[in-house]
Amino acid sequence: MGPFLLRRAAGLLATLFAVSLVVFAAMNILPGDPALTILGLDAPEEALEALRLQLGLNEPAPQRYLAWVWGALQGDFGMSQSFGVPVSGLIAERLPMTVALALSAMGATLILALLMGVFAAANHRGPGDWGVMFLSQIGVATPAFWLSILLVLLFAVTLRWLPPGGFPGWEDPLAAARALILPTAALALVQSAVLARVVRSSMLEAMRLDYARTARAAGLSRRRVLWRHVLPNALVPIVTIVGMQFAGVVTGAIVIENVFYLPGLGRLIFQSIANRDLPTVQALVMLFAVIVVMANFLVDVAYALIDPRLRGRM
Repeated sequence: MGPFLLRRAAGLLATLFAVSLVVFAAMNILPGDPALTILGLDAPEEALEALRLQLGLNEPAPQRYLAWVWGALQGDFGMSQSFGVPVSGLIAERLPMTVALALSAMGATLILALLMGVFAAANHRGPGDWGVMFLSQIGVATPAFWLSILLVLLFAVTLRWLPPGGFPGWEDPLAAARALILPTAALALVQSAVLARVVRSSMLEAMRLDYARTARAAGLSRRRVLWRHVLPNALVPIVTIVGMQFAGVVTGAIVIENVFYLPGLGRLIFQSIANRDLPTVQALVMLFAVIVVMANFLVDVAYALIDPRLRGRM
């Protein structure tokens, strides 16, 4: 397991280095003057020169890149041009909102997908199977932001059961939980549709193997065979999609937070783009890239834990 982790960790570091180069190049080296982008075309030359000096734009690109990476490793992403505070403070303030939304959506996705996928596999070619496949197809074809609007119209405007948006703060846990129900549902319903199909296919493939038939012949109940024997052996493709979907949930939260007016990283990056806040946008893009890369790394580790035979192949 040690050599496998070393190989994957080396790949992780190489990927993060490449991602940091791409992010820095996209924000600083491509044609255009960042100072002019931030202050606008009508800004006086004195203000432009002062901002270039403040951002270090007069320094060579390699020196600026190294300074940015060194600061990021210490948690220093510079000052926000639109908020006038350290970018790291803004991220720390907004991060709990995005983490709470992503974790709740991923948890709901796993529960829904496992229940739907196992139910469909257990009722293969029956009405239950066709019903799950029909619903999952609708979910795959439905954009999360459009589903968010429908949920708001139904549960907030028509039934008035839940708030349509906004966030009351963490001081009242019940109110905070109610504010997260609709955003969580919007993300989970779409993501679980994809995962349910993978669970069903993986379960059906595992159910055809000898050990499943042997367990049934030994007198074990169908439910016990499905949940205790078939599902654990069908986890590798499921874990693959879960890792990809977690990254998708985190990045999908960018849109959902703006639909529901939630004070998370997604809303922050929209505000920073609108305000031409280059340091904040650069830090957030890198942060989301790190989340995606780390999710893939954890998927590889999960592979090795689930099936040790894969350690020598990866």
